[in-house]
Amino acid sequence: MHLVFSSGAKKVHALRGIDLVLKEGEILAVVGESGCGKSVTGLSILKLHGANATQTGKIYFGAEEISHLTENQMRAYRGKKIAMIFQEPMTALNPVFTVGFQLAEVLSLHRNLAENEINDASVLLLESVGITEARLRLKSYPFQLSGGMRQRVLIAMALAANPQILIADEPTTALDVTIQAQILLLLREIREREKMAMIYITHDLGTVAKLADRVAVMYAGEVVETGTVEEIFEDAKHPYTQALLASVANRTRGGKLFTIPGSPPPLTEIPQGCAFLSRCSYAQPRCREKIPVKIKDDRMWRCIRS
Repeated sequence: MHLVFSSGAKKVHALRGIDLVLKEGEILAVVGESGCGKSVTGLSILKLHGANATQTGKIYFGAEEISHLTENQMRAYRGKKIAMIFQEPMTALNPVFTVGFQLAEVLSLHRNLAENEINDASVLLLESVGITEARLRLKSYPFQLSGGMRQRVLIAMALAANPQILIADEPTTALDVTIQAQILLLLREIREREKMAMIYITHDLGTVAKLADRVAVMYAGEVVETGTVEEIFEDAKHPYTQALLASVANRTRGGKLFTIPGSPPPLTEIPQGCAFLSRCSYAQPRCREKIPVKIKDDRMWRCIRS
């Protein structure tokens, strides 16, 4: 899949040949630094990327191709078959409506419930994500809830129509460490309970190790490596993946934290050869040419090195 944003004469190549497979019941983590295209990938699956974007390529939900569907046709998929938890709950929730009103809106749209059944269904949803005194919380406004509780409400709304795929866009970014751990545990429990596949978008490799089954590493709008959590953490192939892992703080006191030099290339131009070239310690002249895609079993990486 390719995605290009247009702003006047300027074009931004946000996604360049994204090719991902989400297996039934698995959690696929999509990782990379800010601006690499993680969130745009999630939005593009649901065609929420905006009117100034041109998307090419195909997206399949099972055997059904959904990339060509109209806006009205996509509404049958959004929420009901593929749901998304957005990054910031305070902006994703409407501040002028109660939690109960917003849950009822989702339930009335996607489930055939009588008006008197919606309130009970809302309570069950809140309880399923670990919110106590759920009936009372239905009367609360988002600003009356803590950050962790708002995130749980967003998860409840995403689960309202029993989707088969859940896309979680950095759901723990604004939360403290204790609440992060609770949300990660909740997502694992939901996967086990609902047998639901998930795409977990994050820049935090620590949460990936605790939650995901497989990992896709993105850089400058493309996937540079995929593999299981064990493969990525124990035998990373791409220099960018290796650098990301080296940047993670460890328990050693007094050591200097590794940082990746330089910055990603501007996406107003498609990079020639490897996009990571200017920041890579293994760079060679042939890295300026077309980079081979190497595949071994279910693993993939884009690099001239084996």
